[in-house]
Amino acid sequence: MSYDKVKQAKNVSVGAKKATKTVEQGKAIEVFVAKDADPRLTIKLVSLCKKMEVPVTYVDSMKMLGKACGIEVGAAVAAVVNE
Repeated sequence: MSYDKVKQAKNVSVGAKKATKTVEQGKAIEVFVAKDADPRLTIKLVSLCKKMEVPVTYVDSMKMLGKACGIEVGAAVAAVVNE
């Protein structure tokens, strides 16, 4: 279900750095975090999302999240961008 939201989004920021930048700029609608991602990569972004009141949705797999984003490798995080 959550993967479908990522697939249907017109613009997605993939990766911790890009997603963090998107949240900081106030452009993120929702952030998706893979449960199997390294917490050192995701913990700062999750706390930033709480501060900025951006909903965080946890998904099971980095591989599946990457696939939903249209990339060949796994993705730890992805942010749906409001444009």
